[in-house]
Amino acid sequence: MKTQLPLTRRQFGCLALATAALPRMAFAMPFQDLTWEELIPPGVPYSEIIGEGALDEKNDTWNPIFDENATKLNTALDGASVKLPGYIVPLEIGAEGVSAFILAPYTGACIHVPPPPANQLVYVTSQTPWPLDKLLDAIWVYGRLNARLQSTEIAEIGYEIVAHKIELYDW
Repeated sequence: MKTQLPLTRRQFGCLALATAALPRMAFAMPFQDLTWEELIPPGVPYSEIIGEGALDEKNDTWNPIFDENATKLNTALDGASVKLPGYIVPLEIGAEGVSAFILAPYTGACIHVPPPPANQLVYVTSQTPWPLDKLLDAIWVYGRLNARLQSTEIAEIGYEIVAHKIELYDW
């Protein structure tokens, strides 16, 4: 019968250091620059995600009617570490700033006009709130993208990211 020897202090120390470095190495992966068009599945033209629409005369707004392509997601990107530009539509605002928001491809989306289709919106949460005085600025959001349809009072959303980092978009 073989007996197992306990780890030496040196072996234990090396194992502990290696284990502690794993989460940092996972975040050290490069972030893939992503465009909004890439959120639409391959083979689905942008022109096919927005169908006919109807005028809401009471509220004086145009309501697009999305077809089934509007909720089709690019599942090949599920779990990818990405960097995506966009604009903030705030959902959770506190004294420190915005900690949950919808990332939209253009300014004013979901607020002054009907929202874009679900595959053109990303639900973002962040441990570090984004400053209130920079809400109108274009930003980059870095994080792991998850393809997951969800509904809010504002819009249907196709993706989500827990932000690793948010920064101003550099023109």
